Parts: sequence; structure tokens; C-alpha cells
Amino acid sequence: MAFINLTIMKKFFSICYLAFVFSISLKAQQPTGGEVKIPQNTETCLSALQRQETINTLEETILQLKRKGMLQPINTRGSHPLFNWPVSQANGFNYNQVWSVSNYIDHNPAFPNQISDYECGTRSYDTSAGYNHQGFDIITWPFWWKQMDLDQGIIVAAADGQIIGKDDGSFDRNCSFNTNPWNAVYLQHSDGSKSWYLHMKNGSLTSKNVGDTVVAGEFLGVIGSSGSSTVPHLHFEVYDSTNQLIDPSIGPCNNFNSDTWWVNQKPYYTPAINAALTHTGTPIFPTCPLTETTFESNQFSLGEMVYYGVYLKDQQPGTSLELKITRPDNSIFQQWNYGLTDYYQISYWMWNYPNDMEGSWKFEVTYQGETVIHSFTVGELSLSENKLNNTKVYPNPIKNSFFINSEETITKVIIRDILGKTVMAENHLSGIKEVKVPYLSRGMYFITLYTEEDLQKTIKVIKN
Repeated sequence: MAFINLTIMKKFFSICYLAFVFSISLKAQQPTGGEVKIPQNTETCLSALQRQETINTLEETILQLKRKGMLQPINTRGSHPLFNWPVSQANGFNYNQVWSVSNYIDHNPAFPNQISDYECGTRSYDTSAGYNHQGFDIITWPFWWKQMDLDQGIIVAAADGQIIGKDDGSFDRNCSFNTNPWNAVYLQHSDGSKSWYLHMKNGSLTSKNVGDTVVAGEFLGVIGSSGSSTVPHLHFEVYDSTNQLIDPSIGPCNNFNSDTWWVNQKPYYTPAINAALTHTGTPIFPTCPLTETTFESNQFSLGEMVYYGVYLKDQQPGTSLELKITRPDNSIFQQWNYGLTDYYQISYWMWNYPNDMEGSWKFEVTYQGETVIHSFTVGELSLSENKLNNTKVYPNPIKNSFFINSEETITKVIIRDILGKTVMAENHLSGIKEVKVPYLSRGMYFITLYTEEDLQKTIKVIKN
């Protein structure tokens, strides 16, 4: 009996020792990731001739609306509008933020490579042909192509206005500068000033027509890469009632206007956590315009490796991340800090650890005083607690379509192949009952169903 107890004690101390060594190795783990390069602009976004043609077309439309008695009253002596931020996240998604500024307006008329934004910095560009960037470029992050595919990053009206122009039907997955037209919405405001919203996703524009009015925050379209563009982004451009370019942000090097046009002007840098996510593997960022393979998941098997990703914008040198992973019993699985030494416009950092307990987990990240908590589940225990446990798709094998049988309202469906690549995504807040399947080769696929509350279930299916 003593021999058995001694054996048990040896095993106990051996396990404790291994756990201690494993804990030390976790704390010493260096992350993968780092800076993600935004494709740089090297050519004219819109030529001077094209820009003037656009202004002329809009002025002609305004005259036509006036002749028809459809033009909203204009008071050029009134105060200019104050803008809200023109980018938002569509309902049904749960990233912390979906955007980052890549370029401001260039106030230095000299060229090339002679740049001065409103804060006298160089977050803009010019070209050897004499083009000085004339708007705010706001990209989606993380996963710009995926966000475009799922209609996640959207463009909203910055202020109340009347639609004076719409351009749609142009290709929206451009990867370089070109002479192609963009998809856009143009608004005129009560003082006669105008705001332009450019590079939208094809077919995503508001159903409202020229002459209709919109209110601040109203949906205008999905962020895309139409026209002369290298990555999905919004180009936001503003003019006063005389068609003089305006920089809505005020600063020491703003040579256009003397006051801000924002309701609340954002700081020059806006360091923040765009998302804290869990994955089954390290995301793949392919060449443009292929969609990223993100391997996002909130459901893991017991003992499975979990990849913890943090996605930042305007990462500041000399700052640090505070990270914590909490088990279902509220014990701390891992807690550590990671110092950041460089400025990056956008970046991501990723650690991977195998889980060791069934139930609901939390991944918590704090950066610059902001905390984001991401929840995920492990094992069969979590499945039994999931309201989607009885949700099914039929028929299986699937053919040209399939149906969803669920007591919950399914608002999003994603189909992935066996490599984790998204091959189809559908998103409808009113609920999805039937899904039309695009052409897929025969084989195994994974259908993930989501509710608006982000409950989810993944079902393995066969495509005949």
C-alpha cells in the first residue's frame, strides 16, 4: 500500500513539475505577426480632368433638381455641416472596430514626395505627375477583403444631405491604379457644401435615388475597391458651396479652412484594438484580390490548439498589450504583457496554446486603457449549452441549395472548404431559412451558422 502511495506521489510531483515548466514556456512564448503593409498609392487617384468632370456633372444634376422643384433649400450663408465618422460596422458583426486611416489630405502643393497633412505630418501622398491627395482614405481592418465579401465595413452619411449623384456597376476588386470608374454616392448639404463617398462595392449602394434625402448615419454602401484603388477603402472628399476643397480636420498645417468640420474631431493617431479573436490556425493574407483565410473560430475541441489574435491600428512605440486567458472556472490560464517597439498603421500579434478544460473561456486584451473581451467555448460541454444544438441543415449531402431548421433566427451563414477558405457567405438580419449554393466542386465543406447574438454552430456537409 505504501508503494502505491509513493508511486502516486511521484506522478503527482512529476505532473506539477511539467505544469510548472509548461507555464514558464507559455510566458516566454514570442508572438507571430507584426506589421501588415497597406498597398501604397503611387499614381493619381483621380485626374484633375476627371475630378472637374465629376464636379460639372454634379452641378448639372443640381440644376436639374432645381428646375423640377426637387432641390432641397440651400442657405449658403448658413453654417457648414458638422460630420460624424463616415465608416461603421454593419449590424450582426462583433469586431471592436473595423477601420483605420491610411491617408489624410496633402496640403503641400509641391511634388513629388513633399507632403504635409493637417498636422504637418506625412500621412498622405503625392505623385510625380503633380497630384496631391485630396481626401481621407479609411481602410477596413482586420481582413479587408473578407469584410468586403461579407458587407461588414459600411459607409454611412456623415451628415444630413440630399443625394446629387450615384455611380454603380463598376468592378470592385482592383489592386492597382487605373482609369476605371468608381462606385460612389455624392451628397449636398444645407449650406451647399458637398461630401463624396468613393470606391464602393459594386451593387451595394443605397436603394435611394438622386434627389432623395438621407440623414446622418444612414447606410450609403459597402467599402470596396472600385476605381483607381489598391485595397478596399473609403475615399471621403469634401467641398464647400463654391467647390473649394475642404479638409474637415483642423490643424496647424490645414491651409484650406480655419475650423473643424467634425462633430468630434478624432485625434491624429487613434491607437486601438480593432479585434481580439480566436482561430484554429494563423490567418493567411494572400495576394490581392484574394480573400483572406482567417480560420476564425469560437468553438474548439478539448486539448485543441487555440490561436489568440490581437489586431491593432496606429500601434504606438513604447506601449504594451496586457493579455489574459481565463478558464471556465475563472482560474487564470495565462496572463502576460507584450511590449510594442514600433509604430505600425495596422498590425496583428498572435499566440497559440492548447486548451485544458471544457466550458466557456475568455480572452481579454487591454491596450491604451481600452479592454476587449472575446469569449469562446471548448468541448462537448459547451455544445450542450448552445441554443443551436438542435439546429440542422438539410438535405445533406447538399445540392444547389439547402434549408436551415432552427428555433433561433440565423442571420449569417459561412461555407468553408476543408482548408478553411471561405467559399460563400450570406448575411441577412431578418433571418435566413434557405441558402442558394454557388458552384462548388464535390467534396466536404463546413457550414457555420450564426445568430445576431453571435451564437454559432458548424455543421460538416458533403457536396455531391
